[in-house]
Amino acid sequence: MKILFKMLFAGAMLQTSFGFSQETTTQDTVKVKLLDDVLVSAVRANAKQPVSFTNMSKKELSERNLGQDIPVLMNYLPSVVTTTDAGNGVGYTGIRVRGSDATRVNVTINGIAYNDSESHGTYWVNMPDFVSSVENLQLQRGVGTSTNGAGAFGASLNMLTDSYSEKSNGEVSNSIGSFNTHKHTVKFSTGLMNNTFELAGRLSKINSDGYVDRASSDLKSYFLQGTYVGKTTLIKALVFGGKEKTYQSWNGIDSLTLVNDRTFNSSGMFTDESGNTRFYDNETDNYQQDHAQLHWNEQINSNWNTNMAVHYTKGKGYYENYKEDADFSEYGLLPVAGQTSTDLIRQKWLDNDFYGATFSGNYRNTVLDVILGGAWNKYEGSHFGKVIWARYASTSELGDNYYNDSGIKTDWNVFSKVNYKITNFINLYGDLQFRRVNYKADAPETGLVDDTFNFFNPKAGITFTINEKNNFYFSYARANREPNRTDYENGSPKPESLNDFELGWRYGTAKTKLNVNAYYMAYKDQLVLTGQLDDVGAPIRANSGDSYRLGLEIDAAVAVLDKLIFRPNVTLSMNKNKDFVFQRDGELQNLGDTNIAYSPNLIAGNMVIFSPIKSLQFALLTKVVGEQYMGNIDSNMSKLKGYCVNDFSVNWEIKPKSIFKSIVISGLVNNIFDYKYVSNGYFYTYDDDWTAPGDITTIEGAGYYPQAGRNAMLGATLKF
Repeated sequence: MKILFKMLFAGAMLQTSFGFSQETTTQDTVKVKLLDDVLVSAVRANAKQPVSFTNMSKKELSERNLGQDIPVLMNYLPSVVTTTDAGNGVGYTGIRVRGSDATRVNVTINGIAYNDSESHGTYWVNMPDFVSSVENLQLQRGVGTSTNGAGAFGASLNMLTDSYSEKSNGEVSNSIGSFNTHKHTVKFSTGLMNNTFELAGRLSKINSDGYVDRASSDLKSYFLQGTYVGKTTLIKALVFGGKEKTYQSWNGIDSLTLVNDRTFNSSGMFTDESGNTRFYDNETDNYQQDHAQLHWNEQINSNWNTNMAVHYTKGKGYYENYKEDADFSEYGLLPVAGQTSTDLIRQKWLDNDFYGATFSGNYRNTVLDVILGGAWNKYEGSHFGKVIWARYASTSELGDNYYNDSGIKTDWNVFSKVNYKITNFINLYGDLQFRRVNYKADAPETGLVDDTFNFFNPKAGITFTINEKNNFYFSYARANREPNRTDYENGSPKPESLNDFELGWRYGTAKTKLNVNAYYMAYKDQLVLTGQLDDVGAPIRANSGDSYRLGLEIDAAVAVLDKLIFRPNVTLSMNKNKDFVFQRDGELQNLGDTNIAYSPNLIAGNMVIFSPIKSLQFALLTKVVGEQYMGNIDSNMSKLKGYCVNDFSVNWEIKPKSIFKSIVISGLVNNIFDYKYVSNGYFYTYDDDWTAPGDITTIEGAGYYPQAGRNAMLGATLKF
């Protein structure tokens, strides 16, 4: 099957080209609509559906696209909290929505699942500068609509890649900034040749030293796409990917170091034979990921259109560590006389393939909108490790795999979504999804795993359109999802389930947009973050029994003057584990209702946008995140202080009379008041009996990931 997919994509790349962009004429509106409606509507929500969502356009994304990653660009959306290991938004970045971590944010690219099948995570570092090839994105909060991939427990994020262009064009973009950060991007499009074919592409390179010591990033990416546009047919094929090398910075620092040396990075630290403290210069994460997608959209008649897609992703890479005082037997090495342990350098590898197909059909008339769809995906992953150097070992022993683990996951789903207009004022929405997952793993940490899950995920809602300015909605959604690989490595996890209730009001006039949404998310066996990390920096989770998230989201856009716009948002919430049980000082204790880890009760943001003239824009951006706990036992040591950070951006577009269509100058100053803050950390406990024989004491500790103070980026984009 894997060979078949590779051959299919090779043939597709030889036979057709692909792409699409903003520049379209009226006569092509139907063609663009065909792509958007079929390729995206299967996973997207609209104002007639009872779902809480936010859209970001290409223009909004480009205004701050100077090298920082997609989560950082989404930082000012409602209920969103972002963080970055290196401290400056380049390299490994993360996102949480309504307190739910990235493993619960279901990400799709053109309707194709992007989340890693085993970890459920999204590793944006593998797709540097991907935002330069994104036409728009939508973030749905809560369960949202049925999508292809793991069930959403906090949000769904779907991205549509660039639309095709009528006319040929090119773009060169360069930016430089603090911490020796720089980004270089080149884009091109042939335009529609013979009104039928277009070829477009992008190359990008991003480098940064990072705010944290040695937290460097060396990132490269590409994007190539083409489009065949027929009278009723649109075929899109694309290949994209990236290669990253980042110095590890996932260890964090303790509270004392946070005060005295907040950029300290312990990764790679070792003591040489002379007793000197040194740092291994290749303590790095190295990974390459390549994607291929082929989409075929067909307009059958005025009511029916369809989409079919196949995809293949290849990922391979490793991280490298210097390990002190390692046990010989743990790494398959023969003991050396007189030595009980050895220093060594190890590489932990991951080699995986992900492939599958999706389909959807859409029937639409004036009162009924029906989508039938589904997907089949398979993941095959190989985990293995090598020792490439050891202080005390025979060279003949080096290079052999000291472990070989596997993971295979098959995932398929079918769904139907119906939006029915009963009257001009009332719309009913229904969404049924059946999903079947089989996961097999074989590793010392997980043991033999062969679990199959059958999930039924119904959703229903109603929207009342009072008049052209107001509509109200109410919805209920059920979601279920399986544990990930790390969950199996740390115990015997249960699948988790969620009942999500949403009640909202949308108000819109020419100058004011207002969205108010209340939610109640009731979980059973929620896999909450414990605050602890495993030996590769991955968060450890555990089932918490019954828990809930209750909140109110408000976001608005208000044009105070023609040249001045305010875009505030605020989320107030309670996030609780019910009757949480924890073993403290050797005894099992019921702690009652406790706060869910990494779930602040206050998240707020604001944008003040001022445009004195059409070609010039200034923006002041504010983000407020309240106090949160990094564990689930309400320990004071696990508290992460709240913070308020302000950024300032400027965009100035110049339109010369010759050579270039436009020149865009962009500037960004992050954290303009140089506030010292921490957006993420970890919390751990362990039992110790050192106080007295038989007397067990629970020890607590915490680590922190400091973010950069004032820093700046400056960029220029030449369009021709």
